[in-house]
Amino acid sequence: MIDDTPAMHIKGRVLLGPAAVDGARAEWRVRDELWVVGGRITFRRPAGVREMTTVSGWVLPGLVDAHCHVGLDAHGAVDRATTERQALTDRDAGALLLRDAGSPADTRWIDDRADLPHLIRAGRHIARPRRYIRNYAEEVEPAALAATVREQARRGDGWVKLVGDWIERERGDLTPCWPAPALREAIAAAHEEGARVTAHCFAEDSLRDLVEAGIDCVEHATGLTREMIPLFAERGVAIVPTLVNIATFPRLAEGGEAKFPRWADHMRRLHARRYDTVREAYDAGIEVFAGTDAGGSLGHGLIAQEVAELRAAGLPVHAALGAASWRAREWLGRPGLTEGAPADLVVYGEDPRAELPVLARPRRVVLRGRVVA
Repeated sequence: MIDDTPAMHIKGRVLLGPAAVDGARAEWRVRDELWVVGGRITFRRPAGVREMTTVSGWVLPGLVDAHCHVGLDAHGAVDRATTERQALTDRDAGALLLRDAGSPADTRWIDDRADLPHLIRAGRHIARPRRYIRNYAEEVEPAALAATVREQARRGDGWVKLVGDWIERERGDLTPCWPAPALREAIAAAHEEGARVTAHCFAEDSLRDLVEAGIDCVEHATGLTREMIPLFAERGVAIVPTLVNIATFPRLAEGGEAKFPRWADHMRRLHARRYDTVREAYDAGIEVFAGTDAGGSLGHGLIAQEVAELRAAGLPVHAALGAASWRAREWLGRPGLTEGAPADLVVYGEDPRAELPVLARPRRVVLRGRVVA
């Protein structure tokens, strides 16, 4: 089979990531050029290639949205045309690797589309009955949690997503969804299946049981306290803060205050300390990754805004960029700008290290070796 992917010469400043980091300062690994041949990256000038497209600018690996939902909207699964628009919107924003953190839709057909981003699925959310958004989750009682985790581990691509806490109507506030023994059994089952486990958590009370049960990641993590941060760091538990989603907490609190005033006050307090929570986690050595939570109530294509939010929280530029590129790709087991890697990259007209807003204005998006946007 002949590979008809056009050859490219990409020159300017190819940002391979920090070589060394000292606090907020980083020494960068930078190359002046790379080539794309047969859809893959090479740093060796190819011989015998007659026709080649030249693209110039500052180059990053394809961005990563480490928490989004493809095939989902506020009401549940969406049709294929809507799913396609979601994926294309992320692609055109430079997000070429998406970790789908729970969706009831069958999106395997995306894998056959060379023009759509790479997708890493977590199967379907797993929640307690009537303790999550309608039409989103596989809803089970604790006795069935481990078996359901195994099922979703086999449905996904190496991840499982639990709903760790949600509002309990009788108490009028966020409470943990699962007893500790059920969590230990379920997370062990996922690991036996070769899957990592993450959990939706807004509040404080569910975190210790999840971490002590062996959780690999926590989504949102707004309830991460100074007392819990050392345990996260010790156990190597990553967080994906989804700050563009947390920005909606005041509006959510206002909408639910009449019925659940205690919950509304709690949500406002979690929102108020969001930046301090993320910065303190980062300072303690906890891995922080960029995710938008797009696909529920939020639109897609927000990865540049999430990186800006991480910067606003106090992460250094290299850490905010890395949370959506080099470090996120390594965490998810996908290559960046390395010899022989698939040519998934984004070219900008300005240096994103100096002008972070340029992330929202890609000059070229290259996916699987082809310019797609």
